[in-house]
Amino acid sequence: MENVLFCLKSFLLGIVEGITEFLPISSTGHLIVFEDLLGFEGSAQYINTYSYVIQLGAILAVIVLYWKKILATLQNLFPKKEKGVWVRPYAQTGLRFWITLAIACIPGFIGVMLLGDLADAYLFNAVSVSIVLVLGGIAMILAERFLRKKAVQPTQGKWLQVSTKQALTIGLFQCLSIIPGMSRSASTIIGGWVAGLSTTASAEFSFFLAIPVMIGMSVLKLLQLGGFGSMTGLELASLAIGFVVSFVVALIVVKKFISFLQKKPMTVFAVYRILFGLVVLLLSAVGLVSVSAA
Repeated sequence: MENVLFCLKSFLLGIVEGITEFLPISSTGHLIVFEDLLGFEGSAQYINTYSYVIQLGAILAVIVLYWKKILATLQNLFPKKEKGVWVRPYAQTGLRFWITLAIACIPGFIGVMLLGDLADAYLFNAVSVSIVLVLGGIAMILAERFLRKKAVQPTQGKWLQVSTKQALTIGLFQCLSIIPGMSRSASTIIGGWVAGLSTTASAEFSFFLAIPVMIGMSVLKLLQLGGFGSMTGLELASLAIGFVVSFVVALIVVKKFISFLQKKPMTVFAVYRILFGLVVLLLSAVGLVSVSAA
């Protein structure tokens, strides 16, 4: 019975990760809170690697959903000239797209290297997360009110065309996601608005940006933590459950999210963040979730 309960907790956390990873409501913040509420326990290696493994499940969902666009960038990777005429100039190549994506990754990489350990040590707790959820929700409301209407959808060919300046702006805003509770998705969407992109374009760019960022971060952390060598069979099975559930749920959520953004404002997510943050503060006050750093 204990083994079943152990795997059930992983199943539920996989659902939480799959729902929250690409919505602007902070997957890290939700995992911190729900792991606490569920009494999520295991070996130190298992606990430390769990979130990184199930994040990879969510990222796999994006790769599957956007495979045609990813393949198009690879098939049209380099400039092409026929009879002295550029039929595929550099500006329309997959190479430009991936270089632009790499530029957007640079600020976040530097930010994690400089501040990641401090965030891990002092901000991974329910109170900090709830405060950031509330403040981030307010920031989303203000950003959508003043910036969203000015944004446009930059499409050319089969994938997004984002300028170097826009990519750098989004990358700088992505640094905010180092703070647990802020949300990488919320940070990049707000950054996209500031850069002049539409909500849908900002969201899709954040999906593409998540592929190198989250795979790189997760693999690096897993290597630093020593992989899976000392885990029990039950812990490995639990990781597999969380990974698969996160993948399946994220497949559904990403499709619905893009459809939603094409018709509705982001305010609903901002209001949810604020309400959820206030609820977590209340739970912390009555001792149902931990107020100390994880």
